[in-house]
Amino acid sequence: MNKEQPELQVKSKKLIEVDGLKFKDLNGDGKLDPYEDWRLSPRERAENLVTLMNLDEKVGMMLINSRQMGLTQKDKSKTSHNGVLDEAIVEESENIFAATKIYGTSHTIEKMHLRHFILRDNWGPAETAEWVNTMNEVCESTRLGIPCLIASNSRNEHSEPVFGMNDASGIFSTWPGTLGLAAAAKGDMKKGGDASLISQFAEIAHDEWDAAGLRKGYMYMADTVTDPRWQRIYGTFGEDPVFISDAIGRILRGFQGDKLGKHSIAMTTKHFPGGGPRENGFDPHYEEGKWNLYPTPGSLEKYHLPPFQAAVEHGTSSIMPYYSIPSIDKSAGQKLGGEDIPFEEVGFAFNHYFLNDILRGKLGFKGYINSDSGIINKMPWGVEGLSEAERFAKAVNAGTDLIADTNDIENLKSAVVKGWISEERINEANTRLLTEMFTLGLFDDRTYVSPEYAAAVVETPAHWEAAYEAHKKSVTVLKNQQETLPLTAEKLDGKKIYVEVFHKDPERAAIYTAKARKEGEELGKLSLTEHFSEADAAILFLHPISGAYFSATPGLLELDLCEKKTVKALDGTDYEETTLTGMDRLKDIVADLHGRGGKVIMSVNITLPWILENVEPLADALIAGYDTFYKAQFEVIAGDSQPAGVLPLTLPASETVIAVDEKGNCVSRNDVPGYDKDLYMPEGLTYAYEDNDGNIYKLGHGLSYN
Repeated sequence: MNKEQPELQVKSKKLIEVDGLKFKDLNGDGKLDPYEDWRLSPRERAENLVTLMNLDEKVGMMLINSRQMGLTQKDKSKTSHNGVLDEAIVEESENIFAATKIYGTSHTIEKMHLRHFILRDNWGPAETAEWVNTMNEVCESTRLGIPCLIASNSRNEHSEPVFGMNDASGIFSTWPGTLGLAAAAKGDMKKGGDASLISQFAEIAHDEWDAAGLRKGYMYMADTVTDPRWQRIYGTFGEDPVFISDAIGRILRGFQGDKLGKHSIAMTTKHFPGGGPRENGFDPHYEEGKWNLYPTPGSLEKYHLPPFQAAVEHGTSSIMPYYSIPSIDKSAGQKLGGEDIPFEEVGFAFNHYFLNDILRGKLGFKGYINSDSGIINKMPWGVEGLSEAERFAKAVNAGTDLIADTNDIENLKSAVVKGWISEERINEANTRLLTEMFTLGLFDDRTYVSPEYAAAVVETPAHWEAAYEAHKKSVTVLKNQQETLPLTAEKLDGKKIYVEVFHKDPERAAIYTAKARKEGEELGKLSLTEHFSEADAAILFLHPISGAYFSATPGLLELDLCEKKTVKALDGTDYEETTLTGMDRLKDIVADLHGRGGKVIMSVNITLPWILENVEPLADALIAGYDTFYKAQFEVIAGDSQPAGVLPLTLPASETVIAVDEKGNCVSRNDVPGYDKDLYMPEGLTYAYEDNDGNIYKLGHGLSYN
């Protein structure tokens, strides 16, 4: 029993004194209930609170929905609490989040009883802390005074925001993308070190989140990359399951600590049992991508489950199953511990065997299961024929405790009232969810946080310095013909440099070009010119983009760096695909420089394992970045910093090695990482890209200047 008096703060309820100690009287009955007694264990308190909750409160507890801040609401008449809370009503299907009607914040807390919310806004730490405090002030005023828990996707990585992956960037200490963290850490390991850079990242990000009151992380992805066309690759740690397992362990220790406690950020590891084995890259955010394929015997156990086993062993607080369905027709025998794994063709959040027999039974998971967003309304793969209430029942009975991005209390309650979900199961889910909240101290001294302290923590110079060092370490030199790099002062004496950024979106290209040139000038080592015809060397940054997050491309996702390329749709018709605008201009710049004996340095932003055959031969030196700051890349280019990063995944040689036949079968296995694909390739085909210098762009490749 804990006997150390916490510092309790209340806004609308009162403190009571028992045995000389103070407690919150959260239900206002003037006596100490077990759930109010901070001396008891989180589990005991949760079990007591569940007995006091009515069905509506239990149903609300099992839903988590996106919630914007009042600062984001343009119509300030639709806000409350001095503009802090958004009170607007959003009609069904009005935006991507509104699968059902969304009510204002106060109504959602007080009348619908939701206590889990996803923050996707990108305001500062002080504003975030004030919003969290105000949310909890409203929660405290309700019947039982149950606080809320705010979750977020990554906020500490530098990238173009994408819903559901990295909703915020640039406010908290800003590191390279997840692949960049992997590139930097694996580079340290190549030199005899370890992946402690990831531990440092997690510990610093933890401090910032904790100060701002964000206590739940929808991260990180423990998925092993096996299908190169999967659009979510940039949010992973790459294709090496051993490394990913180590990284996930470090992430969990850094954010949660050795065990969950009052200053932990509770983590949701995703997407069980791994989103890598796609059907030729199509993503389950849309129907064309709803299948996971396992054509290689043993691949699930060998490549995809180990990082989740590591997450369980390190005590991840919750696990998020993927939307997708395990395919029977396109899979070979899969075993775990020598036993056959039966496939039920329903999405993993509805999949009783995967959640109970594998995750809880064989892997030993003790936390709660949090579905991915939209499984009831938008991505109900395998249960499309069921009503929404039946889908709730199927998911909850399969073992899912928290349903994401919905406020559909009516259908969940209906499933309970009709007897499709037992009261015992509802109580079990609520006990799991509340145990986490009690463990995090949300009912006691961690309900409210200091906005001023939050701002000070995020502004800590050491945090930003560590992040910048990681940017530099992530830079990966793939090719360095005739020692083009580094562009030392001696090499540059009296010479001019031209800088340009290429992107799929010309407007972004212009913005990024201005930013890159500014950062190049700040380095103070490069004499820049705005005209490539005057330059002795050109540094060209390429930001290719392919596909869209919520809709399938007509054909396979394009990995070529190309503009207006004619490709075949799955229905046999032709269409045009562009991943990088300005390819002709790019070639003109290269021709001009090379025609005058100049050098071309290219940097490709690796968010997908791009096929580089259209650009690599044009470059004298080729670099891989991973949403890496331009300035950090300039430092490596200029030799102020040694290149240290290595590839966290293998880049395919050509379209030939990822070709898909008329039956939908890929020549390289969808469920096998790049470093092992050659084990299954047809004779005469090699998976990894080889440049004209003989460098092979496989997992772990990265050159140094020494």
